[in-house]
Order: sequence, then C-alpha cells, then structure tokens
Amino acid sequence: MRTAEAILKEKNRETVCISPDQTIREAIRLMTANKIGAILVKKKGKIVGIWTERDLLYNSSQPGFDPDTHLIGDYMTTSLHTARHDSSILKIKEMFLGLFIRHVIIEQDGDYIGLLSIGDVLRASLIEQDSQIKELNKIASWEYYENWGWHRKNR
Repeated sequence: MRTAEAILKEKNRETVCISPDQTIREAIRLMTANKIGAILVKKKGKIVGIWTERDLLYNSSQPGFDPDTHLIGDYMTTSLHTARHDSSILKIKEMFLGLFIRHVIIEQDGDYIGLLSIGDVLRASLIEQDSQIKELNKIASWEYYENWGWHRKNR
C-alpha cells in the first residue's frame, strides 16, 4: 500500500506558504496563482497555521472583514492535523472521514514535508484500486477459466 510520502512525491509540487503578517488578499493571490485551495502559514521557518478557501468563505461573511488590511495570522487555523510520512492511504482517508477535515500536513522526523488534500488522497486511492483490479484480472481472466482443467480433457 502506498504511503503519504509516495503521494507527495508523485504530486511533485512545492508546498506553498505565507507569512502570518501578510494580508488575506496576498494569500488569495498566492492560492489563485498556484491553483490551490489551502495555504500553510509559516513563521520563522515553522508551520504555525493553515488557511483554506473555506476559511475565506466563512471569514468574508463576518462584519468588517477586509481582505486588503486583515492579516492571515489573525484568521488562520492553528490546530493542525498531521500524519507521519509512512502513513498508508487508508489511514489518511480514515483521518479525513473521522475528523471531517480536508487537508493533512505530512511530517517526517519532526519536520513538515508537505500537505495532502482529500483530493490528492482520493486520486491516489483510485489509482491504487485500479492497479489492483488489473492485477486480479490478469490472474482470473476468462482465458484462465476457459483453459482451466484442459489437462484433464487431454488425457
């Protein structure tokens, strides 16, 4: 079974981060430019929060919200959900379902090495299932069943 680290390697993309003292508008520009739905907030080289497109939706409904002046550090989520780099796809899917979250930060040896979304993990899961089905079809194809027992017929 593939791991979180393998999915990150296949994703082959740098983790996009922003400083907590930058504005919401700057975060939106970065997210739009990188075509991502979540951005990690980094302070002094450490991940301290996450801000997502859902946060934007929620925050924009608050009275007085101004993306041009309000700072991302004041609106980020600081309770971070993490998984080890060697976590299986199944374990991460269970996290998404059990915790009702859409992003998991992957860590290795105390460092954060990337961010996986529910879409990343679902895609990897479907690719893995497709591969398993193809392998099973090789083992149990119609040809296998048609030729099954042929040695008994030819005695």
